[in-house]
Amino acid sequence: MNTKKLFLTSLIVSVSLSALIGIAVVIVGSFGEFEARVLLTALTVTASSILGLACGACYEAGRGRRLPLAGIVLSIVAAAAFFLIIWNVLDDNETYVKVTMTLMIFAIVASHLSLLRLARLDGRFAWTYSFAVVCDVLLAAIILYLMWFEPEGESDLVFRTMGVLSILIAAITVVTPVFHRLSAGENDVAKIDEEIEALKRRIEELEKRKSEPLHQYSEPPA
Repeated sequence: MNTKKLFLTSLIVSVSLSALIGIAVVIVGSFGEFEARVLLTALTVTASSILGLACGACYEAGRGRRLPLAGIVLSIVAAAAFFLIIWNVLDDNETYVKVTMTLMIFAIVASHLSLLRLARLDGRFAWTYSFAVVCDVLLAAIILYLMWFEPEGESDLVFRTMGVLSILIAAITVVTPVFHRLSAGENDVAKIDEEIEALKRRIEELEKRKSEPLHQYSEPPA
């Protein structure tokens, strides 16, 4: 089973489990601590599977190796770390919680960039991927700074910057498939033009050979 199928299977199972828990809560009418932990576990598997699917698709498409592999590893490790928080194993350890959140943020960034990497962009739109990398890294850096250092009295500028970066990331994510489609159209036209020019050159060569005297191609007498 390849990576994409594995994450897809886990996604289907986790979503199905979450749906069953929700139905059981509606029918039975009770939702205790154990049910909440099971539901959170299923939702964590769902989130990890979605991140892994994006990285797996990029890896199998040959659009990258290190980035999608890093995203897959980070999503699995982050999910496993979340399980220990959900089931009250290390939920009281503040450093452990912060490390887990850091791993999840890195996994999200790697998965998002892997997803964008699937697009094949020509020179007109290639800059959008670099722009997305900058926005993702800046937003992740701000979130990690706020989480780890907990600065007091931070201004609204920080949160406004986070809002602007989030909007830019969302915009790039939406327009990238459009740019991919436009790039594909340009590439197809260019390939067709190249093939036409090659055929024209071949026809000219054959016409030239046809117009030459036939005896040039006959064998010399013994």
